[in-house]
Amino acid sequence: MVASEDIKKTVSQEDADPSARNPMLYDPLQDGVVKTSKTRQYVAALIMCLGAVAAGTALAWTSPVLDQISVHPPANTTAGNSTMGNATIANGTSPIPLPLPSEDRLQLTAGQQTWVSSLLAIGAFLGAMPTGYIADAIGRRYTAMVMNVPFILAWLSIIFANSAGWLYFGRFLIGISTGSFCVVAPMYISEIAETSIRGTLGTLFQLLLTVGILFVYMVGSMVSWTTLSTLCLFVPIFLFLGLLILPETPVYLLKKGQRAEAALSLKWLWGRYCDSRSAIQVIQNDLDQAAADAGILDLFSNRGARNGLVISILLMFFQQFSGINAVIFYTVPIFQSAGSTLDASVCSIIVGVVQVIMTLTASLLIDRAGRKILLLFSSTVMSICLAILGAYFDMKDSGKDVSSIGWLPLLCVVLFMITFSVGYGPIPWLMMGELFLPDVKATAVAITVMANWLCVFIVTKSFGTMIESLGSDVTFWFFATCMAAATIYVATMLQETKGKSASQIQSWLNGR
Repeated sequence: MVASEDIKKTVSQEDADPSARNPMLYDPLQDGVVKTSKTRQYVAALIMCLGAVAAGTALAWTSPVLDQISVHPPANTTAGNSTMGNATIANGTSPIPLPLPSEDRLQLTAGQQTWVSSLLAIGAFLGAMPTGYIADAIGRRYTAMVMNVPFILAWLSIIFANSAGWLYFGRFLIGISTGSFCVVAPMYISEIAETSIRGTLGTLFQLLLTVGILFVYMVGSMVSWTTLSTLCLFVPIFLFLGLLILPETPVYLLKKGQRAEAALSLKWLWGRYCDSRSAIQVIQNDLDQAAADAGILDLFSNRGARNGLVISILLMFFQQFSGINAVIFYTVPIFQSAGSTLDASVCSIIVGVVQVIMTLTASLLIDRAGRKILLLFSSTVMSICLAILGAYFDMKDSGKDVSSIGWLPLLCVVLFMITFSVGYGPIPWLMMGELFLPDVKATAVAITVMANWLCVFIVTKSFGTMIESLGSDVTFWFFATCMAAATIYVATMLQETKGKSASQIQSWLNGR
């Protein structure tokens, strides 16, 4: 039987650290009072995911703004039209009609509009590249603080821009921060969350991303572009203030040998009455299982890490090749074919509301239904919807009367948005943070995010060409085939990670 004096030892005291006698470190294990609190885990995840809100506002910004700062209204093309998960860069896709300011200092040509849109994706790709290394060097929290600065500078550059060059600079900077938070936010959340709510917290990134998009859709239809940009600036400011109160993740602190600080962080996140010693030991076991300082070669030489990377990249590939671009591009024509008289701005807002509501639903379902079943449901329904949309446009383009079934493509769009939002929208971001041990997580997540943005670029640039050379029907059928392949892959190769510890997930990835 363990003496009560031993029970009350802190982690730091066990490590012979006589200077650390913070009463917060005591684990009151006697009398059965051990319990964890989830409130601060949600608070910490929500604060970190303000970076996702900022990214969402940046992604959707071109949709209401380009009409206001263009020599002519942007053509209804796919240049610069892209999605990242549910995030949509919709310049020209869903043009929101606003009167041009009478004395606007910016009047962009069509070529300049393309650069304003595409520089974000370029910045995001480059921003993701070093973020993993920075996060391993200075910590997840400090990395978020550092990479939040370009968000603030970018919006200031855009607000006071008096030439296209300043817009280019702002959009590139905002892309760097967007790519960085795609890496550091999922990493931070996966390292602070209890296993029981890891899925719910993991979907918050995608949820807050869609909130940022919806905010721009709604506010952008009512105010000038400078006012919209000023309002968007407040998001990274609030994020910076929130980061000041957050602790570093216990995983990172323990990785650096700071056990006392790791225990304090755990007490802050999980509550004063949590069993921090047991939790620290579990984390330490995972760290012991991993190499001390793994490099990029270890990511490919270790079977578990390599399999995790393949899964993460393929999920991101299927997310971008789900046809979300094509469906969003055709949202307004499909609404019109169903007899709707709604203008483009209202259609965009409706799409945004559906995305937010269903991503919220996914966050509530993810730790009950599981990742695999939601992915299978998502890809199966999306494949069917895309196949029907392809058949609809095949009949329409061949001159057949489709007026009597105008409701069918509308139904397919709604179902597609719903199933994307509960499956391939949030889950790839969640699983990206679950599949790697701490030694390779930073590098693996950075590579995965870079792959996502590469897919964004490929889909964005090829979509217009596919529509012109292959037709709308074949384009939709191509994406339907990709989703059918996703269903087969997830059904045969993916195992459920709901409720599993890091060591259990690694055992699966290593084939044990």
